[in-house]
Order: sequence, then structure tokens, then C-alpha cells
Amino acid sequence: MPLLDQEKFTQQLLYYLGAFAGGIPFFVLRDYAKETLSLRWRSWMTSYYMKRYFNNRTFYKIQSQSIIDNPDQRINDDLSAFTGTALAFSLTLFNAAVDLISFSNILYGIYPPLFIVLVVYSLGGTAISVVLGKNLVNLNFMQEKKEADFRYGLVRVRENAESIAFYGGEENELQLLLDRFRRAFDNLSELLIASRNLEFFTSGYRYLIQILPAAVVAPMYFSGKIEFGVINQSVSAFNHILSDFSLIVFQFQSISAFSAVIDRLGEFDDLLDGNESSLSSQNDTVDEINIIFKSRSSAVSSNGSLTQSDPCMVLEILNLTLITPRSGNVLITDLTLELKEKDHLLVMGPSGSGKTSLLRALAGLWTSGTGDIIYHVRNSMQLQNANVGSDGPSNMKLEGEEVLQSSKQRRDNGIFFVPQRPYMVLGTLRQQLLYPTWSEDVHHSPNNDAESTDPLPFLSEVSTSEGVGAKPEMPSTAELVRVLEVVRLGYILPRFNGLDSMHDWASVLSLGEQQRLAFARLLLAKPTLVLLDESTSALDEANEAHLYSQIEAAGITYISIGHRKTLHKFHNKALYISKSELADSTLRNWELKPTSQISAEESSPFSS
Repeated sequence: MPLLDQEKFTQQLLYYLGAFAGGIPFFVLRDYAKETLSLRWRSWMTSYYMKRYFNNRTFYKIQSQSIIDNPDQRINDDLSAFTGTALAFSLTLFNAAVDLISFSNILYGIYPPLFIVLVVYSLGGTAISVVLGKNLVNLNFMQEKKEADFRYGLVRVRENAESIAFYGGEENELQLLLDRFRRAFDNLSELLIASRNLEFFTSGYRYLIQILPAAVVAPMYFSGKIEFGVINQSVSAFNHILSDFSLIVFQFQSISAFSAVIDRLGEFDDLLDGNESSLSSQNDTVDEINIIFKSRSSAVSSNGSLTQSDPCMVLEILNLTLITPRSGNVLITDLTLELKEKDHLLVMGPSGSGKTSLLRALAGLWTSGTGDIIYHVRNSMQLQNANVGSDGPSNMKLEGEEVLQSSKQRRDNGIFFVPQRPYMVLGTLRQQLLYPTWSEDVHHSPNNDAESTDPLPFLSEVSTSEGVGAKPEMPSTAELVRVLEVVRLGYILPRFNGLDSMHDWASVLSLGEQQRLAFARLLLAKPTLVLLDESTSALDEANEAHLYSQIEAAGITYISIGHRKTLHKFHNKALYISKSELADSTLRNWELKPTSQISAEESSPFSS
């Protein structure tokens, strides 16, 4: 009868408890470190892609030209899937390599032919898996797209709920969304069938091999060459090595989904790279509108010498021919005009003639065409500093001259834009008023000292351009309240409990209130020139007249697009653009004259 050694048992039990106590923190901290690394990697990649997405208005080009689908999903879902899955696969591959090295010696030492059979079996299984699952990558790619399309349709319903309700378009929207869901459903059905077929092979592959090592090694046991424990040892080593060699077989569905994510991110990355490379070669492009800022203290003459600029000049347009970016249709031919301080230009014409497109060209959003747009700005020091340290020949400009490179640069030089439907940012009423002139100051206010010790500093970098210009000092609370009174919006303060309340402003404010809020932003920013795209279309004539009188009293030069005849009295120049429908696109399709010469009774402002 074996001796009972209680002391030895207690010792072994304590060893186990010690290993148990040390192992739990190790495994928990290992998983925590893996998830933290994945999160930090995702954070860096999100920041990297977001900066490229917003750099040089790439987001606008993608949306306006419908270049790729659902960039939001690629940044949010695909980046998250990529970082998490890539890290998991990397660790799995590393563990498999260590495991393979550890157990290969054991299995090869027991019976070398069994090791050879295992290698051949796993390679054959991998090849068959690739053949059976070749459609999974494309099906996963399309599933990502169709799911994102369906989600985007739901977001559009939420954003346009009032318009849909007014139109009574519930049934139409329901049908459109169900159609999008049906396409996602059909694709998912095909994906499930392909996954099912692959699973048939994978399951058979996994379970059929279980009897092989025992069957091969058993004759050696019965002949007395090995002990029974060696059979179990060989089965265990065989299964370990099989799992290591068969990673592709066992994880093929995950790998195919991961491949679809890589394809979508690769397509997005190529687009961002293409946009950056096209911008780097812009100065070598012949057919392109040049947008230049010149200091009012100096200008460049035709022979290259510096001359004194007209201090009253604000804008020059020289031989501007504007065409649409994709179709190449000519909208405006050979436009030339000058705008000085206290000049106010009204742009008129039939719908589709290119009025808003002209504003896009003035803002630098459209560069398709030829000609020069020259802004004369007050801050000469900014232009001089902008040329210091330029490291490329495309940036070599004479002192007092600078080429448009970013929207922030345009805004810093005193060019402001007010659209028909103002953009309402996510934030407080105070942030609405400070947008966009002081947006960076709000996000990086001195109260947020914790950001200086942020372990992820790249998430705090919001600037997408290098232009640094002078701007007015951030308004005080009293000034914000005062400007709301000026635009006749003082009554919304008690309604929303002050400047620091959070609401969905695009929903709680009427379009007329949003337009007045946009004028409040304008009056706070005090720009040199403002571009108004039917910015008072939702206002009554009294409020329209009041707002125009306020920006004129502030000494701001403005260009307006509008159809109302009441706008004539707020402008001293009128530009009429007709549709360019003639075969000869070289004929001028515009006319410029003082508004005093336009008869209020004329159906066309420029009737001959």
C-alpha cells in the first residue's frame, strides 16, 4: 500500500495556488495590453486618416463628385476592424510559430512519417479552402458597402425628417430603405451559402484528422516499440501542429472578412494619396483657375517689379472661364471685373446659369477653368510670413503675394462665405456664434490644461492647414449677446437658457433664424469680403434690409446671389449671367452694369 505523504500534497497544492495567483494577473494584463494597443493604434490611424480626409477639402470632392461610397464607414468601422483584427491575427501567428517549433521536435522524434503526412494534409486542406472560399472576399466587401448604404439611408431620414413629413413621403422612404435592406439581405444570403459550403469542408477536415495519429502510431504500440502514453503524446503534438499549419483553413472566413476591410481601406487610401499628389502638381497644370492673395501695400507689375497697390481694391477677376469639374461644360466665359471697397455686387441670372458655381470658384472649391482671381488683403505681414521657409519651387512667390492653399487661409485673409442654409455645428449656442473663426480657440481654451498631458496628443491636433493669419480677438459673452440683439435674435437666449445650452440647432431653429445666426457670425468675424449665396431667402424684406444695413455699416464689401428685386437697392453693381447654351463657348455670356441702370419693370435685368 503506497505511503500517504500529506506534507508533499500540501506543498504541491501551495505550488499550484501560487502559480494560479501569479497566472491570473498575467493573463488578464496580457488581454488588457492587447486591447489597449489596439485602441491606441486605432486612435492614431483615425487621426491620420481624418487629417488627410479634411486636408485640401478632400471630403468636399468625395461628396460632390461621388467618388467612393460611405467614407464615414471606412473611417469608423473599417479602421476599427482593421486594427483589432490585424493585431489579433499577428498575435495568433506568433503563438502558432512558437507552438509549431515546440511540438515539431516531439512529433518528429516519435514518428517522422507522421510529421510528413501532417504537412501534406494541412497544405492540401489550405489549397482546397482557398478554392472553396474564393468568393467570400468579394461577398464580404459588398456586404460592408450594402450595410453602410442602408445605414446612410436611415441617417438621411433622420436629417430630413421635416421635409419628408411635409411631402408625405413616408411610403416612398420606407420602400427605398427596404430596397436597400433587401440588397444587403440578398448579398448576406449568398455569403451565408458560401460560408456553409466552406464549413462543410472545414468541419470534415478538423474531425477526420483526429483518428490519423492514433491509427499510424498504434502498430508501434502493439509491436512493443512504444508505450501507451506515447500514443496520447503523439495525438496531442499532432493536434497542436495541425492547428498551427491549418490557420488559414480554420480562420478562412475571418481572413476573407479582413481582406474585404483591407480592400475598402486601400481604395480610400489610394484616393487620399491621389488627392495629395494632384495638389502637389497643381502649379504645373495649365487649365486651372489661379487664386492669389496680394497685400494692399504692394503688388506685382507685369515686369516683375513691386508697385504700390490700389488701397481701395478688394477683388480682381481677370479673364475667368469657369467649367464644371467632371463634365467640362462651360458656365462663364472670359469674365473680368473689379471690386473696390464700398462696392457691392449682385450676381443674377436664371437657375443653372452658374451663379453659385462662381462663388465656388471664388472660394477655391472649383478650380476647373482658366483665369485669375486676385484678392487684395490688408494684412501684408501675414503674406510675407507665409513665404518664409517655403521649401518647394511651387511656393516661391514674390513678397506680398500668396497662392490659395486652404480654406482656413482664405478665411484668415478676410474672405467669408454665408450659404443659403447655414451650417449648424454640434455644440452650444456660443460655439455656433464663434464658428468658424474661433473654433480652434474654443477647442483649445486655457481651461483645458489636461490636454497638455494627453497620452494621445495626435487626437488634439485639429489644424489641417499651415496658414496662420491674424484674426479678431475672441468676443466676450457681452459681445455675443449684443450681436444676437443686432440680428434680432435676442429672444432665443431665454428660450434656450443662455449661450451654453446644447441642442440640435438645425432642428430647433427655423431657417430664417439660422440665416440671422449666420449674419451674427459674419458681424463678429469682421471680414473684408463676404460671399452671400441667397443668404436672406428665408427672411422677410424688413429683416433682409436690416441685415444688409448692418454689414454695410461695418464696412464689409459683399457679393450676393439672389433673385429678389428688393436686393437691387443694397448693391451698386449687378452681374447678370445667362446660360451658356451656344455651340461657340468663346462668346461672352455675362454683362456687368450699375444697379441704377436696371429697370424694376424689366423681366430680364439686362434686356436690350
